[in-house]
Amino acid sequence: MNYSALFKDIEQLTIGIVGDVMLDTYMWGNVDRISPEAPVPIVALKEKEFRIGGAANVALNTVSLKASTHIFSVIGKDDDGKTLINLLQKNNIQTNGIIQSQNRITTNKIRVIARNQQMMRLDSEIINDIDKEESSLLLQQIEQFIIAQKPAIIILQDYNKGVLTDEVIKKTIALCKEYNILTAVDPKRKNFFSYIGVDIFKPNLKEIKDALNIITDSTSLEHLKEIHKQLQEKLQHKISFITLSDKGVFYNSADDCTIIQAHIRHIADVSGAGDTVIAVASLIYATTKNMKLAAEIANIAGGLVCEEVGTAAINKNVLEKEVIVLLS
Repeated sequence: MNYSALFKDIEQLTIGIVGDVMLDTYMWGNVDRISPEAPVPIVALKEKEFRIGGAANVALNTVSLKASTHIFSVIGKDDDGKTLINLLQKNNIQTNGIIQSQNRITTNKIRVIARNQQMMRLDSEIINDIDKEESSLLLQQIEQFIIAQKPAIIILQDYNKGVLTDEVIKKTIALCKEYNILTAVDPKRKNFFSYIGVDIFKPNLKEIKDALNIITDSTSLEHLKEIHKQLQEKLQHKISFITLSDKGVFYNSADDCTIIQAHIRHIADVSGAGDTVIAVASLIYATTKNMKLAAEIANIAGGLVCEEVGTAAINKNVLEKEVIVLLS
């Protein structure tokens, strides 16, 4: 396998990402005293940073691998929304598919950090489902994108913030089938079984145990094959791709299944690893139609981002070098 050529081929892809985008705000400061008003620390703020979160972090990963990336979501028509759109555009993520609604606010997760630890997190969000009008506008944007751009794959990334409703999920998958576009999904509990007919279904093991009411902690190949069978009875999907935390990943396609062990890493932070895994696996599969290769490279990518503190997108050059060393 010429891995350098493979990563070059990825640069020719156009993809779409549909899901819950959000703003991550980090506030750093110092704590020198306790408030006289209540027994809480006073944080003297020194620095503020805005980052891209949620489904947009998947987009950061696909852009890092130089795929042309378009994102589709519904956010608020507010200052946080403006900040988020500016950040997306600065990172070369196409934002024409983002609907700004007067009826919602932009999800903003604000972290206050002092003494090298998180003192507090404030979540500003609306998590009820988008309404019929917002859903219709979003689906129009997705259909226009599919017709005009003919993407290689569309990734549905769910964070249970209301964008991926049952209607949006089913109509997006139906559109992709109509136009012969691949689909991949990273689901959450609320609409776990709505993704009927998707090509790649990528939950983590905990999400599957919750959804199927599984008690055992077994990660044996036979047990995972049985999980795939149960999922397929409900979803009629093509490929199960399950992340197993420090045990690696498992995939089951029509003609192949295996567990790919995790590589030894110095884990600093697992935040955003799932976003990286779905992004990389989707791009590799869309390029090669080889799920074993997609799982192997996504497994490597997920481990690499866990060595970084905070949510981090994969570095293309680092990933390519690591893939050549580990898979050649």
